[in-house]
Amino acid sequence: MEGTFWSLIPAIVMLILVVLTRKVLISIGTGIVVGALLLSNFHIGATLEEIWTVFYTIFYTNGSIETGNLLLISFLLFLGVLTAFLQASGGARAFGDWMLRRVKTRTGAELMTAVIGLIIFIDDYFNSLAVGQIARPVTDRQNISRAKLAYYIDSSSAPVTVIAPISSWGAYIIGILGGLFVANGITTIQPIEAFIQMIPLNFYAIASIILVFIVAYFHFDIGPMYAHEKRAREEGELLDPNRNQVSGDLGDVFDPHRDGKVFHLIIPIIVLFIVTVIAMIGTGIKETEGSASIIDAFANTNVNLSLIIGGVAAVLTSVIFHMKQRKPRSDMRRIFIEGFKTMIPAINILILAWMIGSIIGELETGSYLAGLVNNSSISADYLPAILFIIAGLMALATGSSWGTFGIMLPIAAEIMANTDMELFLPALAAVLAGAVFGDHCSPISDTTVLSATGAGAHHIDHVLTQLPYAFIAAFTALAGFFVIGFTHSTWIALAATIILLIGIVWVTQVLFVQKKKKAS
Repeated sequence: MEGTFWSLIPAIVMLILVVLTRKVLISIGTGIVVGALLLSNFHIGATLEEIWTVFYTIFYTNGSIETGNLLLISFLLFLGVLTAFLQASGGARAFGDWMLRRVKTRTGAELMTAVIGLIIFIDDYFNSLAVGQIARPVTDRQNISRAKLAYYIDSSSAPVTVIAPISSWGAYIIGILGGLFVANGITTIQPIEAFIQMIPLNFYAIASIILVFIVAYFHFDIGPMYAHEKRAREEGELLDPNRNQVSGDLGDVFDPHRDGKVFHLIIPIIVLFIVTVIAMIGTGIKETEGSASIIDAFANTNVNLSLIIGGVAAVLTSVIFHMKQRKPRSDMRRIFIEGFKTMIPAINILILAWMIGSIIGELETGSYLAGLVNNSSISADYLPAILFIIAGLMALATGSSWGTFGIMLPIAAEIMANTDMELFLPALAAVLAGAVFGDHCSPISDTTVLSATGAGAHHIDHVLTQLPYAFIAAFTALAGFFVIGFTHSTWIALAATIILLIGIVWVTQVLFVQKKKKAS
């Protein structure tokens, strides 16, 4: 079964169930069982053993504790506690009141969220969680649905991080490029220079960011997003009441403190940001065992450890503020318990996502998809577009952008080095773009889970409402990669991508308005 078409079955079953049932835990769990059955040749005992193995190796493998996974889970718990303190202190309400005096429209609140998403480009995990904490009080007060907030978070986090040289993603990609250049004897360009040249070639990331601002300014609400926004505007329901699974949301658990101030929210988040960034640089320098540039530091940073250090510092700041507030104030023990409880659904999804990722890895799904490209004899002009599609499918199936980078970038480099060096960088950019697209569509992606968590949205609502926008951006990006394959011009291809994006949005909006008029 490994490395064959059958390796796609668990991912296909899972994705079909997600769409049909909208129950993510059941869908991913079924995918895990199906994958384990394939790996064990349908022996029940071996299947159960395989499921147990992929579960406990999340926490313990090769004779040592998996500290990275435990740190990320711990950070989610601390984030829940931080959220609880921000609400109990009255800081979230005070910030909402303060912003409402300045951001007085839904459009302003949505544009503010999009801008913050671009500013926090250091890491996608940090972006997903921090933007939600900052923007949620304002978007809630403007009756903007949580699904839309999750879209803004997800569609700005990975796209901006993948084109930012000073970020965990940028540093990781630059590190891969260095190895690829050595392996293929490329000495005419340095990795950092190549990365910068690839920024305008990442048509999907650019299209996604532009689309975020189009959605925010023109209220381009289509597909399932329209229903969520209509309900939020008319009924004040920010979440689908028919769902029973949401993370990162405290609802009305706490009665906010009457003396809450804006700094009760702003200062802990600033502490979270500054301490996390300092920790990322510090752990990166430590890993290099000496002095290192910022790029080197981000390439070698321990993101999860940095997040937990920043999370602890932010929570301690909130605890100090809480203790200095006048009574009556919420019981601190209850704040911690309720904060932990809000993150349990997200952690459950994350653990299952890791498990299905391990199953898919053992089935060599990624290797099978990569082999489709490696064994093809298609004209080089088509390869950027094909690599974009394959990378998207791989990230969709595996839920991992970084895993897709690691597998597909060397393959793309090898193919283009032996076919058309003029398309070398466009082909690598196509892999990066496709991986982010697949990540946006995948219900088992870490950033999908964390974006829903940061927004306090239902996980599956976020997946389904984001899909139409992801496909619009992907279609325009695919056209761009076809154009560059035949013109070899970055700017012509980028212009074609943007013009097509605007055209699709205009046509879709016209058709959608006509459909609404007929329905009424």
